[in-house]
Amino acid sequence: MVSTDINDYWKAIEQHFLKKYVSRVYVGNPDLKNQVNSSELSRFDFQFLSAIRDVERDLFKGNNTLLKEVIDFYMDYDIKNDGNLDINEKLDKIQSKKGIFAQESKQLLDSLKGRMSEGEEQILKYVKNTGAGIDNSKPVFDGEILDTELYSALRLIVEQETGIKLPATSNGLGYNNLIYISLLLSKMQKDSSGEYLGSNSKVFSILAIEEPEAHLHPSMQYKFLQFLKSNKESEVRQIFITSHSPNITAAVDLEDIIVLQKVNSNTRTEESKEFIRAAYPYKVFENNQDNDRYEEDKKSKDYVKRFLDVTKADLFFAKNIILVEGIAEQLVLPEFARKLELYLEDSHTTVINIGGRYFDHFLKLFDMDKSPYAINKKIACITDLDPVRKKINEGTTDEIEDEVEDDSSNWEKCHPIFLELNTELYEYKETSNKIVDNRESYSSNIKVFTQPIGLSSTFEYELVRTNPTNNIFVTSSISNQKELIELFDMFNRDKQLEEMIKRIRKSKFKTELLELFESGNLKNHKDNKIALLASRYLLSVKKGEAAQEIAYLISKDEEDLISPPDYISEAIKWISL
Repeated sequence: MVSTDINDYWKAIEQHFLKKYVSRVYVGNPDLKNQVNSSELSRFDFQFLSAIRDVERDLFKGNNTLLKEVIDFYMDYDIKNDGNLDINEKLDKIQSKKGIFAQESKQLLDSLKGRMSEGEEQILKYVKNTGAGIDNSKPVFDGEILDTELYSALRLIVEQETGIKLPATSNGLGYNNLIYISLLLSKMQKDSSGEYLGSNSKVFSILAIEEPEAHLHPSMQYKFLQFLKSNKESEVRQIFITSHSPNITAAVDLEDIIVLQKVNSNTRTEESKEFIRAAYPYKVFENNQDNDRYEEDKKSKDYVKRFLDVTKADLFFAKNIILVEGIAEQLVLPEFARKLELYLEDSHTTVINIGGRYFDHFLKLFDMDKSPYAINKKIACITDLDPVRKKINEGTTDEIEDEVEDDSSNWEKCHPIFLELNTELYEYKETSNKIVDNRESYSSNIKVFTQPIGLSSTFEYELVRTNPTNNIFVTSSISNQKELIELFDMFNRDKQLEEMIKRIRKSKFKTELLELFESGNLKNHKDNKIALLASRYLLSVKKGEAAQEIAYLISKDEEDLISPPDYISEAIKWISL
């Protein structure tokens, strides 16, 4: 009967096959089978520091291996590093110093021997009485002290600014780890010295550090990374760091970042399998100057590098990402997710505020259809429509720039209530946002969410449009508070649109509304009342303060008085799947 227990198979492998196993190392093209021998491999210096490490074993005493090797290499370093001397002159000078040390140490030994003269006689008496003195031989005390033997007498201490000397064991773990790493780098320098080790020297040094953030606070992490970067260019040939710290990622160059992901194959012909995939953020941008995409991608790459701070660096670690263009969405999204009982932390989703409509710069990092080096994760983009208009026969018909504040084309912001109401005077665009127009061009892991086209403009506008009967959003930071509360009340009492317009204080906005209403272009129906209310609220909002207040109101909304806008709900549900 054939066993189905995997342990039985493993026992058979151990008994019959492992003893015949031969290990070989090959390099280059596998078909050529270029074998590497152990002497060649020994020329590589690989030093690994794990995340959990006890540096005190090798750090504080000169008889410990690491410190002893470092001391020995840097002893007489002024001579070893003197470029005006050849190797023989250096050896002669060092040997001379060793001779002087031997003479000086001999005086110490003679002093010890003098103190032992009487005691030696007593020891020898016992030797003779036991019969150990054969052929008139007798033991005596003699010896010499080599400089290498006194390394064990050295201790690593920390001298305070006040002059107080403390043992290094009094330091914090992070500080001692930095000392340890500095000693390790010194050892790597020693091991690479052909003059010191001859043909035994290392030709390629590699330093691997696992999670340096485990023992260092953020500012020290940054300083440590800067040190490693400068050291890599002079002493260590290659440095590998594994990290889950945005502080670490923000401190290194985009070119040096590799993202390792566990992903599913999800193929139709076979079962879903997990495998590790490497993504290279820097390579998603075109770096060949002869390519047509080079200038555009250079702009995107420079933008990402410039704004890859600690907050945005989290995009490399989260499983899913929601990109938003402002502080309001960043603050309210987690609160709306809780209302929907879809907690973003459960789906390992982070919300990143990119500070404007700069989505395309970041989306290149994740667009799987456009680059094999892209990072494979779900990206939800939440953005505003921002409708615009311009007077006919004024300016150019150039496409709108990323930011409508650019007046070069004479486009101006347009409240949705005015869209298509005066086509003889204005040309309209329901959105000035290029990402909305291009949303179908991205790969399936990227999805764009925005307000209903033709009916809305921004998050604050859509928030009121979704909750037109609720004046809870008229917070202390909102201007025109009394007017807005009355407008909400008039809407709830189903007052005429004309009455609501007349309640608004004198402004260009009010004048245009009255003209359109009196001309018959603006009708008295519910949608236009809501549009008026949302527009007036948007004109009264102070972005930063209002966002914090709205987020707080949503977090305290136990009676479900506040409904999230549909596009916000859809984004949260999609990213949480």
